[in-house]
Amino acid sequence: MAFHLDTDLPKELAPLAWLIGKWAGAGVVGYPTIESANFGQEIVCSHDGRPFLEWRSKTWLLDEAGEKVRPLATEVGFWRPVPETPDGTNVELLLTHPTGIVEMYAGHAQPAKVELRTDGVMRSPHAKEYTAGHRMYGYVQSNLMWVMDMAAVGQPLQSHLSAELKRVE
Repeated sequence: MAFHLDTDLPKELAPLAWLIGKWAGAGVVGYPTIESANFGQEIVCSHDGRPFLEWRSKTWLLDEAGEKVRPLATEVGFWRPVPETPDGTNVELLLTHPTGIVEMYAGHAQPAKVELRTDGVMRSPHAKEYTAGHRMYGYVQSNLMWVMDMAAVGQPLQSHLSAELKRVE
């Protein structure tokens, strides 16, 4: 399916328009404190005519046959275009997790690539230690590809997640 720009999309969202839709696919999770595994993911990115995008992501552990084993992470949030700053920042991503973590990312959106770093992380007293994240999203051969580096539980910023998702109806 080809992507068609929605005519009621605010102009500020043009660099993020390729994110809009429902995406599904799989990826790999790993970190020094956990065993590497495959995961499935579904993302729904939508807008209601205002100058932001709504983001909902669900992941689940996959077994060796690619079947769902159990739920993993869930995140909900908003992509917000902002006036460009001298360092090139022109987008924010605000994310909330049911594990007691709230992240605020800032970065640079281009027509087929977004790169973001945490500008702030808040966590409840009961959440695991998490101090920083770095994410990149790209629109590559009609797929949504993304990677995340994380600094958590005493570990420095390093590779944590990557996935390739296809647009689905």
